[in-house]
Amino acid sequence: MGKGLRYLIYIAGILIGTILIIIGYLSFYLPKAEAAPDITVEINELQVERGKYLANHVMLCMDCHAVRDFTLFAGPPTPGTLGGGGDVFDQNMGFPGRFVSRNLTPFALSDWTDGEIFRAITTGVSRDGSALFPVMPYPHYSKLAEEDIYAVIAYLRTLDPIENELESSSADFPVSLLINTMPVEPEFQPRPTLDNPVDYGRYMITAAACTDCHTRMENGAFVGEPYAGGNEFRLPDGSIVRSANLTPHETGIKNMSKEQFVRRFKVYADSSYAPNKVAPGEFQTLMPWQMYAGMATEDLEAIYDYLRTLEPVENKVQIFTPAES
Repeated sequence: MGKGLRYLIYIAGILIGTILIIIGYLSFYLPKAEAAPDITVEINELQVERGKYLANHVMLCMDCHAVRDFTLFAGPPTPGTLGGGGDVFDQNMGFPGRFVSRNLTPFALSDWTDGEIFRAITTGVSRDGSALFPVMPYPHYSKLAEEDIYAVIAYLRTLDPIENELESSSADFPVSLLINTMPVEPEFQPRPTLDNPVDYGRYMITAAACTDCHTRMENGAFVGEPYAGGNEFRLPDGSIVRSANLTPHETGIKNMSKEQFVRRFKVYADSSYAPNKVAPGEFQTLMPWQMYAGMATEDLEAIYDYLRTLEPVENKVQIFTPAES
């Protein structure tokens, strides 16, 4: 065997060994998670009401952890599935795998401690120490006030149990390894007051995780400017819907007044509103208008105030492309 060939074999061995070490590290030593905190969340009327508001109209836990009915406009949750999980986020929607929302009702969480739920929401580490894919936007929830997370937990404890067994989520390679690097360390912050509407709006839009949908993504990674829209989602009928540009540019919300912005949401809270049936190929959206419509007017106004402080980004978005017939 020549010296050159021995040298190549030696180098190949080092590379293979290094790759195996990296794979082993990602598979067996990550995520590095602190123990779940030893906390007991008080369940009282005020706390539960705050949690209900956040979970249903801001953080939208109840939207993702349900089964949406896309035969109706904006895909409202199917009655009887709220909190029960089962919504699927897969490759058709641009995700690197098939991720199934979990059951958040006491049927599934009764043997979880409050600290384990708190850790999952704020770090992305599940009860068994495994990493969660950030389609559940824990990187944003990790920047909220601890008392708001406590309120959500209190509300979850009051839900009616929904008995269902769900398929496990699975990530595509190499995300199946890289997912273990995704959990975060919490950076909790106090909730600002409405006296500073821009800071308050930044807090509320963080809680709503709007940037996740309104930022273009490819192969599970963000590649566009935050809030500039253009992220593509394929609907069940094959149509494509894209998120809107929320920056204060002509192609975004520059020409939208605060009143128009709020009304865009509140029209779906009108007592006379009922979602229309949507046939395959007709205009449809993933935006859960009916749930966001329940957000307080002052919270929507503060979000608008914050959005107006963003750097304008030119990005004219074609919101909807019907499926090819």
